[in-house]
This record gives sequence, structure tokens and C-alpha cells, in this order.
Amino acid sequence: MATVTVRASGGSRSNGELALEVLGKFREVFRAAKVHFGSVQKSVGVSGAQLWALWELQQQPGLRVSALAARLSLRQSTVSNLIDQLARAKHLRRERSESDLRAVRLYLTRSGEKIVRTAPQPARGVLPDALESLKAKDLKELDVRLAEVLRAMKVRAPGASKTHLEDI
Repeated sequence: MATVTVRASGGSRSNGELALEVLGKFREVFRAAKVHFGSVQKSVGVSGAQLWALWELQQQPGLRVSALAARLSLRQSTVSNLIDQLARAKHLRRERSESDLRAVRLYLTRSGEKIVRTAPQPARGVLPDALESLKAKDLKELDVRLAEVLRAMKVRAPGASKTHLEDI
């Protein structure tokens, strides 16, 4: 197998060395996300996924579970469980639509509003916030390159794409 040498920042590195540097960056990204989730849990007593859900409901009160699941990029069943936990803790309330009794809308309670107001920011998490801050062309390029990495992997976990980082 041939070794490719890449020039960057005044030195040369083999493909293997560069791959390890990139791996280190992946580790740093996920560790930073976990540190943020830990500070959220310690500070306001909810998980990172729960905080993101509360934040979305603050941004758009009255969302349905399906719409919230789409905004969080999580499975609807996962979000339903999350909603159950938040409702039991009295951080949100459910209201049935008068025109369609099957439709349930979600609203923050005062304690939910306080959590969003006092929680460590960004409420959506450090990784979604960082990704959204990228220029569209850079984000698209990252998407393409990550898809290439996934195709090259011998083991896949496609269901993980709808799993919150805390649960990975």
C-alpha cells in the first residue's frame, strides 16, 4: 500500500498520520459536545436533548410532536419519550386542539421557560450551533466528505443519524 505525503503547515505527514490527526479532531468534537451536555445537566437538571426540545418550544410554541421531532432530527418515538419526561417534571404542558382532538400541541410552563433562560448556551448544543455557523458551501463540502467516510467504513449504524449525541 502506497503512503501519500501531504504538505500542511510547514511539514509533511503521511496519510496515516493525517488520518490520526483527523480522528483526534472527531474525538475533540464529541468530547466538547459531551462536556456541554454535562454542564447543562448539572446547571438546570435536564439533558441536552431535553433542553433543545424546550428551546424549540420557546421559539415556536404549540408545536406538535412530529414537528418537534423534525426540528430535533430525532425519531418521533424518541421525542415522545422526551416529552413524557418533561411533562412529568412539569416543564411543558400538552393541549389538545379543539378542532382536532387527535392533535396535541406542546407549550412551555414557567419552569420550562426558566430552564431555557438560565441554561448554558447554546441551548441546541455546541455541535449543531457550530455546524449552522458554517458557510453553506463549507457545510455542503463537509456533508459530502462525511458521506465518503461513511461509505468507506466497514461497519455502519444508519439509525444513529436520528439519535441524540448524548445517547451515542
